[in-house]
Amino acid sequence: MSAVQLVEVGPRDGLQNEKKALSVDAKVELISRAVDAGVSRIEAVSFVNPKRVPQMAGAEDVMSQVPRREEVSYIGLVLNRRGLERALAADVDEVNVVVVSTEEFSQRNQGCSVAEGISAAIDIVGDARAAGVFSTVTIATSFGCPFSGEVAATWIGEIIAQLVGGAAPDEIALADTIGVGVPAQVRALAEIAAANAPGIPQRWHFHNTRNTGYANALTALDVGASALDASIGGFGGCPFAPAATGNIASEDLLYTLDRSGVTTGVDMDALVKAADWLGIALEKDVPALLGRAGGFPQR
Repeated sequence: MSAVQLVEVGPRDGLQNEKKALSVDAKVELISRAVDAGVSRIEAVSFVNPKRVPQMAGAEDVMSQVPRREEVSYIGLVLNRRGLERALAADVDEVNVVVVSTEEFSQRNQGCSVAEGISAAIDIVGDARAAGVFSTVTIATSFGCPFSGEVAATWIGEIIAQLVGGAAPDEIALADTIGVGVPAQVRALAEIAAANAPGIPQRWHFHNTRNTGYANALTALDVGASALDASIGGFGGCPFAPAATGNIASEDLLYTLDRSGVTTGVDMDALVKAADWLGIALEKDVPALLGRAGGFPQR
């Protein structure tokens, strides 16, 4: 029986594109439900400008109230040095810094060029390491860009090589930000990432925009993924990416993994209940499917 880490990104990616912004207390409730379900890595907050992404306001307040357990690691998303300073002051366990692979999306998402994004990520990784904080670099639009179209796997390899040459992160995440990827791309990117960052664990981030997210996740597992991102209820999306729908749903992914003999240590039924709660809080139907049909065999 194999194992993989489930990284719960619902409190961050799951909420950042929703019309209804949750209160700090509601965000803490969502995180607490994930912790109670057995999730050990949670991307809890984003240290971005709340004027640009108002759904992510109150990051410090959230971090001051989350349940602190030895086995739980909280991740803060950062885009620049100011974000890192806020994250460290809020006592995160990990930082996830984003580099966008294409110029127009990088400008829209982060207000900088790709080269500037890479340089900033190298500085952030170095500073995080000096502070004793685990670092991930996520390469957004690794599979395709809504503005520039196709993204070559070789270009992603070049970005990874530059990052590793500057200050190798503890983990590299490859993100299908707009949900265009297919399993063949996963295999190609995994090979290129391993060649340019040997020994660095690979984390994968999939959206299910075109119904390929779960196939991509299983393919990533086949090629050695150490961690898979997912969002309670399948909520999510990027405010700066047109038609980018939700992440793969944590509970639907868990069903697939459990039935495939892959352990995560997470309680699937508890996540279904958390998704139901989140749907009520957001006043939206839950995109995930497991809560409608239930697990199998029925208990």
